[in-house]
Amino acid sequence: MTEDTGRTSRRDTAHAALLRSSHHDRPHGEPLVLPGPWDAASARVFADAGFTALATPSAGVAASLGYEDGSTPPDEMFAAIRRIARAVDVPVTADVEAGYGLPAAELVERLLEAGACGCNLEDSDPRDRRLKEPQEQADRLAAVRAAAGDALVVNARVDSYLRGGADRTTAAVAARAELYVAAGADCVYPIGCPPEVLPDLAERVGAPLNALCRPGGLAPRELGVLGAARVTFGGGMQAQALDAVRLMAEGFLPPR
Repeated sequence: MTEDTGRTSRRDTAHAALLRSSHHDRPHGEPLVLPGPWDAASARVFADAGFTALATPSAGVAASLGYEDGSTPPDEMFAAIRRIARAVDVPVTADVEAGYGLPAAELVERLLEAGACGCNLEDSDPRDRRLKEPQEQADRLAAVRAAAGDALVVNARVDSYLRGGADRTTAAVAARAELYVAAGADCVYPIGCPPEVLPDLAERVGAPLNALCRPGGLAPRELGVLGAARVTFGGGMQAQALDAVRLMAEGFLPPR
């Protein structure tokens, strides 16, 4: 191990511990708010604004690289994560979709090499968008946890509300989430969860919940009051930034 690699490893471990602790013992209505940088410049803006950690969104990174969400080549995704993590001194957790088919040990190694101290892992198949069997995903999460030890904060995404059909019941979502927590997930992300379901789900799962903050939807504090311990934005921030760029561009065009 080189001296530089050793320093990076120590930083990642410290960042993972800081990020993990930030999910717990939060004041009511004050969730951990993680903006979604899509490149190094946006990461610096969020860090300079005072955010204590960042969460890369696969959709935002994909758009910045010219891809549709879900079609970014893994090498390009990890390179983007590396640039973002290198640009800031705060913890960075990365959305790596379903893990790109990589074995758990290789996935963990690539995340740590990129400077990430956490990751999102989805439980739907990227090929046909169907939910994986809960135990299959739990085994995958357990393998990631075993390979990572304490060096990664694992946010297990539950895609039941996106792809689940009959699995959208609160009981089914909670059962899936509990299985993932037992497998080693630090946090559970029931993406698309109706806000009114959050209190019941948070009580059933008993682990930190990640809620998605959508433009025009409930604010992070409102989601926190309902039970979210962590709030992320998906690709929403990158999309809003593009809207601002579009308006700026149109302002420079001659009148039609």
